[in-house]
Amino acid sequence: MISLLRERDLTAGEIADQFNMTKPSISHHLSTLKNAKLVLDERNGQNIIYSLNTTVVHEVMGWFLEMFSDKVQEEGFKHDK
Repeated sequence: MISLLRERDLTAGEIADQFNMTKPSISHHLSTLKNAKLVLDERNGQNIIYSLNTTVVHEVMGWFLEMFSDKVQEEGFKHDK
């Protein structure tokens, strides 16, 4: 779902069309992503448009890169000794 939303904003129906899952299952997954603040939703008439919360995604990516960088530095120091 995140990969799809990386491409463009989508309705729940458009997302559901990409998966072999029931609509309640899609709704549950979208709710989980919303609770994690990875996905935003906005009502547009009768549709709800879902989009990727790029602010949080950038924060998470920065955190992973920082962890990876720290790990590389620790490993580098171990090999130097």
